Amino acid sequence: MNHTNSPGPDFLDTASGGWRTGKGRWAIIAGAATVVVLLLAIIPGGGTPPGQYLTEEAVAGNLLVTISASGTLQPTRSVDVGSELSGTLEAVLANENESVAKGKVLARLDTSKLLDAVAKSRASVIAAEAAVAQSEATVAESRATLNRLRHVAELSGGKVPSKSELESADATYQRAIANVDSAKAAVAQTRAALKSDETNIEKAVIRSPINGVVLARKVEPGQTVVAAMTTPVLFSIAEDLTKMELQVKVDEADVGSVKLGQPASFTVSAWPGRTFPATLQRVGIGSTITDNVVTYKTVLAVANDDLALRPGMTATAHIVTADRQNVLLVPNSALRFTPPTAMEAAPGGLVSKMLPRPPPQRKQQAAAAKSDPQQVWVLRDGQPVAIPVQVGVSNGRQSEILGGELKPGMAVITDYQDMPK
Repeated sequence: MNHTNSPGPDFLDTASGGWRTGKGRWAIIAGAATVVVLLLAIIPGGGTPPGQYLTEEAVAGNLLVTISASGTLQPTRSVDVGSELSGTLEAVLANENESVAKGKVLARLDTSKLLDAVAKSRASVIAAEAAVAQSEATVAESRATLNRLRHVAELSGGKVPSKSELESADATYQRAIANVDSAKAAVAQTRAALKSDETNIEKAVIRSPINGVVLARKVEPGQTVVAAMTTPVLFSIAEDLTKMELQVKVDEADVGSVKLGQPASFTVSAWPGRTFPATLQRVGIGSTITDNVVTYKTVLAVANDDLALRPGMTATAHIVTADRQNVLLVPNSALRFTPPTAMEAAPGGLVSKMLPRPPPQRKQQAAAAKSDPQQVWVLRDGQPVAIPVQVGVSNGRQSEILGGELKPGMAVITDYQDMPK
């Protein structure tokens, strides 16, 4: 009797080309399911969010916008005192840091030569006056001669003297009158020279032109002063150090926002931690170019009642260009934010999904943000939604919202953060 041996459930049926029902089939199914689970776990976006949005609330508050500029402190009015005359300084009577009143004697020049010039001028005046007297006497003499000749002519019926003699006498008289006028002019000239020499005597005594403080003394007694093309500076005097000015250089990008009367504050290295108030007083129209940087001279008025500030100190000023009270504010990062581009579905089957791909790319639209920055993004049902807004001034960290649907307390998206792998 022949028996046919059939294969067991764990053997491959070569004739049919597959597994027969049994333990082997279930083992294959279980292995395939395990592979699918592992693939789903490693495929990006397979159920795990790829990242998260960072948000910050829009708030109502105050916004202070300032610009920075550096410069130096100067007196509101300072005078360089010099000498119009050349000579030797006989005495110097003022020192640095000394308070001086208007008219106080600061220095004196040696006046020996000046006194000699005055004496000479006075002698010239006396000589000129004597010349006037002589000319007047000549006038009287020539007039008498002319009158006598005319009388003789009348008595003689015009026979004597001759006509030429009368004309000559008349001309002499006229020249005498002219000589008197010339002598008088010479007197006026010599008197002017005398007055000029006497004025030089007064100028030899150098006085303070203003009430103030001596900032610098640049001469010593015995030093020779030469007044040539330029006037030599002997003293520098500041009028009133309780009122000073801060001269700063404002960049051309900021000059459009500065206006007269704007408040400001500044600091100096000599007083760390202390802030001094100031007021914008003048904005220069002319520009200054330094290392291809265009700046405009701006003057701030400074009160220095306690004399803590000194001329020449370097200061860093902050000029308030805008002060907004109780306005809606959002961070500037919210205005620059653009959501990442949605990742396109990968084509192909399971094998193509297993291939390595670059990480999701964010759509950095910097140019678009500059051309159309008037919107912010908020989360609604987990998705970013754009809200149009009207943007006002900004201090570099926060911006003022002038209009739109945005309300205080709404969370605006400021950034997108990838989940760590």
